Amino acid sequence: MPETFRKKKIAAMIAAALLIGGIGTFWSQSGTSVHAEQTTAVQAVTVDVAAIESRLVTDWQDYSGRLEAVERVEIRPLVSGTLTRIHFKDGDIVKKGDTLFTIDPRPFEAEVARTQALVSSAEARVDYTTRDLERAERLIGDNAIARRDFEEKRNAALEAQAGLLAAQAQLQTAQLNLEYSHITAPVTGRISRAEVTLGNIVSAGANSVPLTTLVSTANIYAAIEVDEQSYLKFISPVQAGNHHQIKVVLGLANEEGFSRHGHIGSVDNRLDTASGTIRVRAVFDNADGVLLPGLFARVRLGSGNQHEALLIDEKAVGTDQDKRFVLVVNEQGQANYREVHIGALQGHLREVESGLQAGERIVVNGLQRVKPGQQVTPHLVAMPGSEAQAAHESAADIGQTTSRKQATFRHLPEKRTKAVSA
Repeated sequence: MPETFRKKKIAAMIAAALLIGGIGTFWSQSGTSVHAEQTTAVQAVTVDVAAIESRLVTDWQDYSGRLEAVERVEIRPLVSGTLTRIHFKDGDIVKKGDTLFTIDPRPFEAEVARTQALVSSAEARVDYTTRDLERAERLIGDNAIARRDFEEKRNAALEAQAGLLAAQAQLQTAQLNLEYSHITAPVTGRISRAEVTLGNIVSAGANSVPLTTLVSTANIYAAIEVDEQSYLKFISPVQAGNHHQIKVVLGLANEEGFSRHGHIGSVDNRLDTASGTIRVRAVFDNADGVLLPGLFARVRLGSGNQHEALLIDEKAVGTDQDKRFVLVVNEQGQANYREVHIGALQGHLREVESGLQAGERIVVNGLQRVKPGQQVTPHLVAMPGSEAQAAHESAADIGQTTSRKQATFRHLPEKRTKAVSA
């Protein structure tokens, strides 16, 4: 009896163990199935995918520089005297030939009158000695005058002619000094303040105090220091004299873009070995006078020839230590890791030098939610920052405006007319 009871107990324990194992296997299989379904659902995330664009682009290099006047003149007096009049206001735009200062002209007028009298006297002396020499020439032919007397008369005529030339030179100098008493603008541009006030005596000479300064405004220089690599890439391939073909744009400190286009005006004749740069001056039109010498400027230098380039949104590029990568979505909807080498910035897009081909689709939004090799649900969009996206947004704005107008029109109250009885 005890033996039979023991066998039944063992059989019951085995049955219980088998039952518990079956239930565990069932729940394990059910859990695995649910987990697989959840994993599949997590893996198939929806991401924005854009096709890689290819178009003609120009390579650009950015620099910082300062604006410089094409022409800058320090106005100094060429004659000494008392300053009697100032003909401009501080900061005025003056034209070439406009009078800026007047130095008391009376002493110079008197000198002109005196030298004019000297010229008249010299002319009379020339007239007298010329007629006297003509009489002597007739007499010498008849031997009616001594040879010595003839030579004296001819010498007197020559001296009179030389005296006339000297008097005329003195008159010309006096007239120039009178002209210099009216100081005029040598170029068209913007004038600074007057450094000397009325009533002061000014002195002529290169070491004299400048009366004011004048800078031209029609054009202006932007001076930049170009590194050696950029010089060899952008400037050196272009022959001297054709530097105007190089594209140059300029933006001021308060501007986001580059509002002005110019050209290369000059390139220095040597590379500074200390800094490894060469000085380049770009010329920009300044007809509105907004650009002032000394202002900070952002200058962008472009290559003369366009080339084909692949462009992608910079936000689609991930960083893996020292590598750059993108996630390429294939036809099966799988996101694959692809290392890329990126180049210059073109507007809102970045050049891709290697690693991708035109037409391939990459993840542009949701890069952080996707792992390489993961299955995704691609949502095709235009490349952010591209011309296609700009056109799409513009069309969407027009559509929204039209819809708002139509909605407004539908809600306008109907006009009712009343019948007027006769």
